[in-house]
Amino acid sequence: MAEAVHKFKLKKEDTVQIIAGKDKGKRGRILKILRDKDRVVVEGANLVKKAKKRRKQQDRGGIVEIEAALHSSNVMIVCKKCGPTRIGYKLEGSDKTRVCKKCGEAL
Repeated sequence: MAEAVHKFKLKKEDTVQIIAGKDKGKRGRILKILRDKDRVVVEGANLVKKAKKRRKQQDRGGIVEIEAALHSSNVMIVCKKCGPTRIGYKLEGSDKTRVCKKCGEAL
């Protein structure tokens, strides 16, 4: 039986703040969303070291730092006015827009 894929209110390129874990308080953009695992990859956060093999003559091998995925419940979208907030929706005619739960401004 297949697992249900979670619907995300977050989108790629959204600015988010980490609210739990070792990088709590850091802000960054979402680089990738992994819907099947309920995870997001945030720029500059949750850095892990990874051994990388040298592929070509100009490629450098060795130990590199890359961003690992975080659970989506550990990040919160950042509103320009009021900071970290939850997302709501507003229907105007036929279009649906994401809005800040605190101040009501479009995200």
